Order: sequence, then C-alpha cells, then structure tokens
Amino acid sequence: MGISVNLDKNLVNTARCHSAVQDRSIPKQIEHWAKIGRIAEENPDLCYNVITEILLGLEDVKNNNVEEYKGLL
Repeated sequence: MGISVNLDKNLVNTARCHSAVQDRSIPKQIEHWAKIGRIAEENPDLCYNVITEILLGLEDVKNNNVEEYKGLL
C-alpha cells in the first residue's frame, strides 16, 4: 500500500542522482535508504558495509543460493 508524503526537494534531488547510479526508481532509492537507516538505528555497532553484506546473505538464503560450509579440516 502506497501513501503520499511531502519530502524535502534536496532529498528528492539527491535520491534522483543516486537512483540513476543504482538503477532504482526514486521511490525505491528512498525506501532503500529508509531500510538501511532503520537497520542502522536498531544495530548501531554495524557499519553500512556489514549491513549490506548481511542483506545480501539473506537474499542468497532466500533464493537457495547457498552450500554447506566444509571448513578447513
């Protein structure tokens, strides 16, 4: 369900630039930032790179793109 919100023009212009580079729509770019921001607030010890690596790992699991870890033994 979508809702309409008023956003600062500078935020939208910045999102426009980032969305072009990330191949996302402007709303999807803002949603991405909100998701990362929410995770960062809930986990203040995690940096951006760790958050994105965790999200990528979760997507791998969701898409069954995993294999059993055999270790070094």
